[in-house]
Amino acid sequence: MSTNFGGKKIELNGRDDLNRPLLEPRDSVTITIPEPVDKLDRKRTVMLRIGNIKCASCVTSIESVLGELRGVESVSVSPIQGQAAIEYVPKLINTKKIKETIEDAGFPVTEFPEQEIAVCRLRIKGMACTSCSESLERALQLLDGVKKAVVGLALEEAKVHFDPNVTDPDRIIEAIEDTGFGADLINSGNEANKVHLKLDGVSSMEEMSTIQSYLESAIGVNHIEIDLEEKKVAVSYDPDRTGPRYLLEGIHKVGHGSYKASLYIPPRQREAEQQHEISMYRDQFLSSCLFSVPVFIFSMVLPMLPPFGNWLEYKIYNMFTVGLLLRWILCTPVQFIVGRRFYTGSYHALRRKSANMDVLVAMGTNAAYFYSVYIAIKALMSDTFEGQDFFETSAMLISFILLGKYLEVVAKGKTSDALAKLMDLAPDTARLLTLDDDGNVVLEVEISTQLIQRNDIIKIIPGEKVPVDGIVTDGQSYVNESMITGEARPLAKKPGDKVIGGTMNENGCLQIKATHVGSETALSQIVQLVEAAQLARAPVQKIADQISRFFVPAVVLCALITYLGWLIPGVIDFYPKHWIPKGMDKFELALQFGISVLVVACPCALGLATPTAVMVATGKGASLGVLIKGGNALEKAHKVTAIVFDKTGTLTVGKPEVVSVMLFSSMSMEDFCDMAIAAEANSEHPIAKAFLEHARMLHQKIESNNQPNNQHLKEARDFEVHPGTGVSGKVGDKMVLVGNKRLMQTYNVIVDPEIEDYISENEQLARTCVLVAIDGKVAGAFAVTDPVKPEAEQVILYLRSMGISSIMVTGDNWATATAIAKEVGIEKVIAETDPVGKADRIKELQMNGLTVAMVGDGINDSPALVAADVGMAIGAGTDVAIEAADIVLIKSNLQDVVTAIDLSRKTISRVWLNYVWALGYNILGVPVAAGILYPFTGIRLPPWLAGACMAASSLSVVCSSLLLQFYRKPLVVQDTEGQIHYSIST
Repeated sequence: MSTNFGGKKIELNGRDDLNRPLLEPRDSVTITIPEPVDKLDRKRTVMLRIGNIKCASCVTSIESVLGELRGVESVSVSPIQGQAAIEYVPKLINTKKIKETIEDAGFPVTEFPEQEIAVCRLRIKGMACTSCSESLERALQLLDGVKKAVVGLALEEAKVHFDPNVTDPDRIIEAIEDTGFGADLINSGNEANKVHLKLDGVSSMEEMSTIQSYLESAIGVNHIEIDLEEKKVAVSYDPDRTGPRYLLEGIHKVGHGSYKASLYIPPRQREAEQQHEISMYRDQFLSSCLFSVPVFIFSMVLPMLPPFGNWLEYKIYNMFTVGLLLRWILCTPVQFIVGRRFYTGSYHALRRKSANMDVLVAMGTNAAYFYSVYIAIKALMSDTFEGQDFFETSAMLISFILLGKYLEVVAKGKTSDALAKLMDLAPDTARLLTLDDDGNVVLEVEISTQLIQRNDIIKIIPGEKVPVDGIVTDGQSYVNESMITGEARPLAKKPGDKVIGGTMNENGCLQIKATHVGSETALSQIVQLVEAAQLARAPVQKIADQISRFFVPAVVLCALITYLGWLIPGVIDFYPKHWIPKGMDKFELALQFGISVLVVACPCALGLATPTAVMVATGKGASLGVLIKGGNALEKAHKVTAIVFDKTGTLTVGKPEVVSVMLFSSMSMEDFCDMAIAAEANSEHPIAKAFLEHARMLHQKIESNNQPNNQHLKEARDFEVHPGTGVSGKVGDKMVLVGNKRLMQTYNVIVDPEIEDYISENEQLARTCVLVAIDGKVAGAFAVTDPVKPEAEQVILYLRSMGISSIMVTGDNWATATAIAKEVGIEKVIAETDPVGKADRIKELQMNGLTVAMVGDGINDSPALVAADVGMAIGAGTDVAIEAADIVLIKSNLQDVVTAIDLSRKTISRVWLNYVWALGYNILGVPVAAGILYPFTGIRLPPWLAGACMAASSLSVVCSSLLLQFYRKPLVVQDTEGQIHYSIST
């Protein structure tokens, strides 16, 4: 694959583009810029199945009504098949409108194709509690074209699945803003590979248009975003067809050297948003303190320190004093300028027909402020009136709430620390090599990691990090992959071995060929998976969501009852007058109790209880090598009562070795090897690979001892895989079967007692026997053993101590499976089971009331992984198994099965503890705020103190979740110099 600039061919492996000077004479460069193509103008065809088409007139009717639609290019209706092929322009019309038009004409559309679904992620601003995320989620789901919307409160993000023919991210952002929240686009789902460029030397709109036209027409460019003011451009591209260096060089050549483009690394949006939010709440809190602290001093401190506070009692007019005027003046900016956010939030919440924290705070502060204004006006108009104002209540309440929000966002920022550390593993720069045709290095350049393209040759010296995923092409070294896999010992790397981006090269110099760049690297995939998991909502979150729907209205009702419960008895003199504090009356006492209830019962902490714990746990899990795909998997794992283990590659190392070969016929070992090699050559099974390696070595040894046989080895025809039993095929004119006894029984091959004895002896030694039958007779057999993983026995023992039973399900024979199970301590074994049978066994266990986890690594484990309540895939397994699993054990270490379940249990217990913190404040605080202790002890909760309690509840929940950062693995098994040491961490 190559691209052309000025008639010069640039290979995608990067050998030519850095070898030429960047500045070339203008006459040597010729750029042809085709007209830009509007991708939205492209036509699409949809196939619909239509009912009630009875004759040609029906066809005419359908074609007629569709032909009148703007955007429909052509219609072809088949009356026999009852189908219609409609070509249309998505920019002008969508498939939903086409379907509705046909149905309006009286013809039902019986089959409607799945519409194209796009995904975008958005940063949400202004969410205060779980009722905000709930109402926003409902508003998005009601938007035309939106298929699914998930809003994460702790992450402050939304993930929206939508039909791009009906809506787009801009309309979604408008809908979010209409509900009263702010929104910024993080990505639109098609930005798997994206580079940001800064343009220099561009001085006019025409020049910007020239660059835009070039980029829109460039090979491999999917989408561009241009910021004309900042002269920046973001380009999404296909890494198989182009790369960032080609784009830089293309822009340079478009302007004949006058345009310069450089790599621009935008600040991480999440970090920037967090810092902005922290700064905003800090500034608002300090601004509030600037006014509320003097109010507090004038109302609570100086009056208690005569004669220093006597001047505050100086009457300006009638009973209107200096202190009252100062408190009014100082409180007003706090109420209406600093506290404006509460009014805005309340307005939008009530407009959405919901209520949140802002509604409670606005009601409480307004009640205190406007009652105080009433007191001030009455004092101004009367020379005998004496009343107590609550200006300090309003100002201090807002200050304490802002302090709580400031501390909360600071703490919330730490919940994603583990994710930030993962993202920082990749180095900033790399050494790009240019090679000649003989593979010799002709140029070495240090470039930004973001400029690496697929197939580039990168040099990594000792002590440097690997910048991207790739394959070693030259050199040998040891690479420390502990930051990705958790494996403590450095792994030897030689030509042909894979290396992972973010890992550390220990001692030798390596040259690697980049195979995965940008968001395709393993590190990026891990980060994306953890981000998606943090956004996913755990089922336990539904408790908070259900409570929040009626919580705020219930609090308002409770506050009203509290107010009336104190006012009415006071009016009728039901309680003694000495209960009323000095300077207050019955109305003021009742009002203070009502405001305190409003504020102390705020549900902010309730909404943070689950998402903050899930965020910290998934990030911590990823740093330990356990990828948990969302809150749902995290919650299910703590309920697991039985774990089903696959054998090969899960309980065992997964690299079987042939330990014996036995002939049961008169044919020579050489012929036997030839037949078996031909039959097994196309098999991907680990046992087949082990036998192939052993048979070829044996074949070479026989040839070296005898006269070399130059006859070409035959290949098997009609090759067929029999899942769980073996393979079959024709080698020459002979039918060859390679597999277990069940395969032999299927083909009616007789297994003699001698062969049965051989099988029995090896199975007792935990070896798998594979029979080779030629033309209906067993010609020979070979025994294979797969060593058990050193940590397997201790893991099974520890799971038993956790109350979890372990079960082995394998396609291997009963004797081998039983021997392995006995070695590791598993009591229940299900053997000789095919992939579908594994899933069936899991369903049977579930029907018996067990919550089942499945641990596997192969394609044949995928059905079982999906069927299980929790699927755990070994990280070294197949992509299919990893995709099907809920939890991925990156290190391929069975210890992480224990880690995953233990972390799940710790997280869910932390969530419930968070609920105790959140609801505990309300359960204890509301009665105290309502004055239940006041008649007996004289203890009451002033509104400003209620605000401090409310802020403390949110902060305590976040800090409680942050304690999961100190989580340690419960089981550590280390294999050092052949000795196994077990330790259980506390």
